[in-house]
Amino acid sequence: MTYIFKKLLNSSNFSLGYIILSLIYFGITDGFSQENKQNGISLNAEEAYNKALEIRFQNPDSAVVLFNYSYEKYIQSKDTLNATKNLLEKAFIYETSAKYAKSYDALWKALLLMDNIENDEVKSVIYQRLGRIYSYYKREDKSIEFLNKALQTQKKFLSENNRGTALLSSYYYSIAATYRELNKPDLAKIYLDSSYTYYDEKESPTPKAYLDFEKAIYLSKKNKGLEAINIMERIHPWFENNIPSYMVLYYKYWGDIYLALNNLNKSEAYYLKSLKASSDYKSHIDFTPLVYEKLSEVYLHKNDYKKAYENINKAKELDRQFFDSRSPENKSLLEIKDDYRLEKERQEKLIQAQHLKQLEQEAEIKNLQRIILFASVIFILVIGYFYIKNLRDKHKVEKQLIRRNQELENQKAKELLELKNKELAASALQLIEKDEFLKNLKTKVREGDPIIKKSDLNKILRSVSVNSDNTWDEFRHRFIEVNKEFYDKIFKKFPNLSQGDQKICALIKLNMSSKEMSRLLGISVESVHTSRHRIRKKMNLPRTINLEDYINSL
Repeated sequence: MTYIFKKLLNSSNFSLGYIILSLIYFGITDGFSQENKQNGISLNAEEAYNKALEIRFQNPDSAVVLFNYSYEKYIQSKDTLNATKNLLEKAFIYETSAKYAKSYDALWKALLLMDNIENDEVKSVIYQRLGRIYSYYKREDKSIEFLNKALQTQKKFLSENNRGTALLSSYYYSIAATYRELNKPDLAKIYLDSSYTYYDEKESPTPKAYLDFEKAIYLSKKNKGLEAINIMERIHPWFENNIPSYMVLYYKYWGDIYLALNNLNKSEAYYLKSLKASSDYKSHIDFTPLVYEKLSEVYLHKNDYKKAYENINKAKELDRQFFDSRSPENKSLLEIKDDYRLEKERQEKLIQAQHLKQLEQEAEIKNLQRIILFASVIFILVIGYFYIKNLRDKHKVEKQLIRRNQELENQKAKELLELKNKELAASALQLIEKDEFLKNLKTKVREGDPIIKKSDLNKILRSVSVNSDNTWDEFRHRFIEVNKEFYDKIFKKFPNLSQGDQKICALIKLNMSSKEMSRLLGISVESVHTSRHRIRKKMNLPRTINLEDYINSL
């Protein structure tokens, strides 16, 4: 697994997105600084980190000291990316040294740091490692919970950042390996297939050799030992050259395959190689109880009961050391992590208090906003009411003024029209009197009135010219000038009226009686009545409508 972490931490996949702000400094005490001086560490952060990577398998304890020193330097220089690498590498050393409690602490510390930084990519790695630690204690529920959480967190990160899905191969592989350790090969095969699906040689952090290794183990459990051995032989050189510490697991499972095939000698040889690799590289020592247990099984088949007994005792002793809750190394792991729990509770209480305060402030602000809004609405409504009222009053006054002016103008026009009509009527009456005078004069002349002197008669005849047509034309011209609108209406509405009918209508408009009309027109009153009747017929007026009222309404 070291190779996976190295590739994750040093490849482009582990970008500055892992840590955005800065790590909070914990865990490096003055005592450690004194230890550094006593150990004579005078390296810079990068040199200490690289040295720790170099000796982590041969001397894990010294590597941890160097990682702590490097971590402190990186924190001081605010190099959060490399500080995070230190935490993860240190946790992995503790994990491979079966110091799960310390690995657990380091991972929870990293997770606590991530609570202050929104970075799903880093969190997914931490969840993945915590899930694997829980699997070592057969805590299937917790293990699968964290591994699935790691998978979903990584999916979310890749989706939000438009990244490829090749990184998911490693997460499916972790779940497959966990189910294999929990002796659930069919579930392991499902997730292994998904890991193959997402695998990409250039992008996936987990090399394909790891996937093939899991496949070989699955085949051996399905009684396909020869196929499994072919795969193991093919990928053996890669593990031996790249991840020699992983040979502890590799030889153990290779021995299991030969044991299933009842090849006891090869099985024994690979189990012994597994123990030697664990001793040489100080790696996966927690795995050695299983190897001793398998060796005991081999010796039982060989009827070597003494070695069988010795190996089973070693297996039980190591198992108690690494996994028994009474072990000082692991007791704290199975208990509640008080430091983390208290810190989380403190943070949650602080967040809750801040949230409540924020809610109160928001409530006050909202109430103030409501009051301001309500007051603003009332103010706007009041202003709007008075503004509209003012406009209406102003408009009303203007309308009244316009109506009054219009009424005055109409009244003036009406008065002027009445005045002109009166003048016109007076003029018509004068014409009537003139015509009557002239008629009487003519009558007297014809009868030879002795009273009239001949000189007066000649004088009158010279001054008066009787021409009824000219008289009427003059009257008509003056009438049209005064009542042009009436004349246009009646001519337009009743174009079939004769000139005589138009005369009658004009005289009716002047409110003349039938007698006055007969005198002016030189016709009898009966003829006037006949003309009026004819006009009613041409206008299609019913008996209920008065002719004078109708004409005056035009």
